Amino acid sequence: MDIELFDYYLPEELIAQEPSKVRDECRLLAVNKTNKTYEDKIFKDIIEYLKPGDVLVRNNTKVIPARLFATKDKTGAKVEVLLLKDLGDDTWECLCGNAKALKENVVLHFKDDIMLGTCVKVLDEGIRHIKFSYKGIFYEELDKIGLMPLPPYIHKECENKSDYQTVYAKVEGSAAAPTAGFHFTNELLEKIKEKGIKVLDITLNIGLGTFRPVKVKDTKDHVMHSETYEIKKEVADELNKAKAEHRRIIAVGTTAVRTLESNYAKFNSFKEENSATSIFISPGYEYKAIDSLITNFHLPKSTLVMLVSAFMGREFTLECYKHAVDSRYRFFSYGDSMFIY
Repeated sequence: MDIELFDYYLPEELIAQEPSKVRDECRLLAVNKTNKTYEDKIFKDIIEYLKPGDVLVRNNTKVIPARLFATKDKTGAKVEVLLLKDLGDDTWECLCGNAKALKENVVLHFKDDIMLGTCVKVLDEGIRHIKFSYKGIFYEELDKIGLMPLPPYIHKECENKSDYQTVYAKVEGSAAAPTAGFHFTNELLEKIKEKGIKVLDITLNIGLGTFRPVKVKDTKDHVMHSETYEIKKEVADELNKAKAEHRRIIAVGTTAVRTLESNYAKFNSFKEENSATSIFISPGYEYKAIDSLITNFHLPKSTLVMLVSAFMGREFTLECYKHAVDSRYRFFSYGDSMFIY
């Protein structure tokens, strides 16, 4: 499909620059995809749409302060580094600004030499493999020098690192947040559990795919970058039980969708797995794993708008987005939410 089919008009002032003051009091567009109807609500009203026996699946990945600034050994040239994927042995796949200056064996100095980095491999599109040296524990040292990797459309720095983190973030390793989960508070999650809804955690570490726009004209030519995920045995067992009993599986965010659909497509059931996915979901895709979706409002012509369009139809998706624009909803990472059921 032509990616122009997934474009929509968005005034710049609707791009949220900071999170809601109270997480679960952002706005919610509750969308019935079968009846093609929608209602304007507040996020904490989502409990009205959840039923005992539902299974809520969330991504418990934790964003690391992955945005680093360095100077090149000898020349002092400035290089910006974004950590994308832990390759093991203190080596990371990184997206680098001023990448032409970063050739093999070049050494980088990070903030008071708290860390040093050596470029060990040069790849296309600004990707480099960098081996880090430091004293102490990697993530503790990283916390001293790194900034939260906010998307380029957010122009304010993170005043509090917890703002760009879900309240249930646990497994360190993401270069971006699973933002559909921002709207949950611990209190709301407790109420959801008290109503008889099972809450399960999977992990997908978000990497390069989040930062790369679609550059092709036709969706069939787009290639997604690979991201690692993990589903534990007890989670797979609970999901299979829900499937067998025809209970709803509700994905919190597109990363949970991609994890569950990848796993289910591979085994025709849910299975314990530590793997990677480069699944690209667009119209024509047949959903097998999930029944409902909680998600934010995504960038025009993005793979995430395509994923939502595959779930509830392109024309109806764009109708809902137009309603959100006309109703002055807040968009993107810090923005408002949709529940599609």
